[in-house]
Amino acid sequence: MAVSRDSLLHAAAVFLGRQPAATMDEIAAAVGVSRATLHRHFAGRAALIEALTMLAMTNMESALTEARLTEDSATDALERLVRACEPIADQLVLVYAQYQNLDLPQTLEGFSGVEGQITALFVRGQKSGQFRTDLTAVWLTEVFFSLVAGAAWAIQSGRVARRDFSHMITSLILRGVNTP
Repeated sequence: MAVSRDSLLHAAAVFLGRQPAATMDEIAAAVGVSRATLHRHFAGRAALIEALTMLAMTNMESALTEARLTEDSATDALERLVRACEPIADQLVLVYAQYQNLDLPQTLEGFSGVEGQITALFVRGQKSGQFRTDLTAVWLTEVFFSLVAGAAWAIQSGRVARRDFSHMITSLILRGVNTP
């Protein structure tokens, strides 16, 4: 049975989100293919990480577009962003976990652009009085990524239900960022 590159990427993203230091042998075993099959698609671990990162960045840019961050209230835009991130949360966990170790210039630039758009959403919410101003927008962006990663990890481990993803994040972050 042939294994598609996309299915390998998805399975690898889920596994590497939990085991970011895994070897190619461990990744192959976890995704249910031989090491040779994995190597036919990706020359090595660095190539796999690069492919996963590029896929995650492309999907995150699509999620940002789908969320329409500059439309409606900042609260509504944040809720849309969380919903748009749900299908790609496994990929975002990996990028978030690997971000400090990435040295791919296009990835760092792309992630900075993603961070910048989300930070701008928090700034807009602060200026409109919807989000608290005693915490910086940069910190609120970090909180957002941490909550997405935490929710994805909790779902992967079976500790919480997938259907609760958006509610868990939006209810927690909005109660933490909305003005009292």
